[in-house]
Amino acid sequence: MDKTVKTEQVYDAIVIGSGISGGWAAMELCKKGLKTLLLERGRDVKHIVDYPTANLKPWDFKNGLHNTLQDIENDPVHSNVYSPADKHFFVSDKIHPYIQEKPFNWLRGYQVGGKSLTWGRQCYRLSDLDFEANKKDGVGVDWPIRYKDLEKWYDYVEQFIGVSGKSENLPQLPDGKFLPPMELNCVESHLKTSIKNKENRILTIARVANLSRGWDNRGPCQNRNLCNRGCPFGGYFSSNSSTIPAAEKTGNLTLRPFSIVAEILYNEETQKASGVKVIDANTNETLIYKSKIIFVNASTIATTSILLNSKSKRFPTGFGNDSGQLGHNLMDHHSSAGAYGVFSGFKDKYYKGRRPCGFLIPRYRNIKDNEGLDFKRGYNIQGDGERKEWEDSQGEAGFGVDFKSKLTTPGPWTIWMAGWGECLPYFENKISLDDIKKDRWGLPLVKIDFSFNENEKNMMKDIQETCASMLKDAGFSDVSMFNYNKPGGSTIHEMGTARMGTDPATSVLNSNNQIHAAKNVFVTDGSCMTSSACQNPSLTYMALTARAVDFAANEITNGNL
Repeated sequence: MDKTVKTEQVYDAIVIGSGISGGWAAMELCKKGLKTLLLERGRDVKHIVDYPTANLKPWDFKNGLHNTLQDIENDPVHSNVYSPADKHFFVSDKIHPYIQEKPFNWLRGYQVGGKSLTWGRQCYRLSDLDFEANKKDGVGVDWPIRYKDLEKWYDYVEQFIGVSGKSENLPQLPDGKFLPPMELNCVESHLKTSIKNKENRILTIARVANLSRGWDNRGPCQNRNLCNRGCPFGGYFSSNSSTIPAAEKTGNLTLRPFSIVAEILYNEETQKASGVKVIDANTNETLIYKSKIIFVNASTIATTSILLNSKSKRFPTGFGNDSGQLGHNLMDHHSSAGAYGVFSGFKDKYYKGRRPCGFLIPRYRNIKDNEGLDFKRGYNIQGDGERKEWEDSQGEAGFGVDFKSKLTTPGPWTIWMAGWGECLPYFENKISLDDIKKDRWGLPLVKIDFSFNENEKNMMKDIQETCASMLKDAGFSDVSMFNYNKPGGSTIHEMGTARMGTDPATSVLNSNNQIHAAKNVFVTDGSCMTSSACQNPSLTYMALTARAVDFAANEITNGNL
């Protein structure tokens, strides 16, 4: 690993990471005629070909869909989210360790496509309520952009990926370019009617990148709800089914899997990045690739760990870290608190298929000033209604005909609902690199120090109480509040650590997602986020990426990069 093999390969652009934002960066750069190298630290995954479990039934797996004791021992974090059906799309904790200074679930997928193969697919725009929040509340730093800067890029992204949803004309949740919405079932429609016109609350179907009709030679969604296995029908958006094939079609893409980026190289004379140093994951060979511009899209924590490890005379504490903010202001949505209830009606109704999404109650707290709550910002409610099935009766005593009849007769309707809440950008929530411990490729282990604070905990209490009251008011019985107290990272919406801002003294990136002190390096994944809002964030990453690539291409044309 000490021997560097310098390559003669020079590209117009390098993209680090092939997930949701990296795939978008690669596609947009290639479409603009730039010869682009896409680096992925994991294996290649080809659409359809490499979805080995997509059509398997539960009984096709040796242990059903249950993880083994060995899985739990080797992967104490990831075994909580994977099963034998999708284990191959998640990393092994044993092979890829990290240090938790406080409990934090860093959930990763190291393969071409990254977590775009396993994401929740919910697509919501941020509004100026979100972009103006830091300035208004005096928290963190102000965003350098507003909704009008992203609006056309939200349009652009939605019309490519295909988002099913329903317009609701809400200022706090802007409408988009939607395919026909999925349908609410009867108990969800009942709850929708019950809460209508109460304190700005409405219930709508989730807005998801699952195709309600065929779109761009993909889909439609088959309502199997097996998305995490990879969809052979192309029924949902992923890098593998959409952006990477589009990039390859241009003839401008070079995809290199098994490529671990160790650092970004800085040229003291040009005051720009010159390229990247890569370790081949299989051979440990070290290579250097050069380019005019670099897009860092390895996902929040991985992106910032690369920047922190990229030290030079100019950047002794990490690439672009003049402000000292690199690694700080880590955020993740909390999604632990909510309520559950049982409904006695609609016994003659059921549903068809397995809809791959639930419902949404958009943010209704702190929409206006001075609401008198003991927390800043807000949350949305996500949930679903369904009938109890035989699996819900596991452990109950019984045998014979009557017991079988009980198991095969649908139980009552239920609704589970929980809040996805905003986390404020706290300086002390951070990632850093360990000075001693290394991974198997000789790179420093990542240390994560994160916790939810009083603001988030107060918000969770409000979520429990409002969810419970909505269910009770709608006639549900056996209503119970819950809080799973999941640690940070569990919602898999990690953000921040290389935030955007107007002032280089307090931020890492400018309004075009460029590193302030090295304008040919762009960061457009979750690490760029200045605040977290409460919406699922991936749509915003894609919009920011398309916008930044458009800017970068123009700057190259004008001779500024």
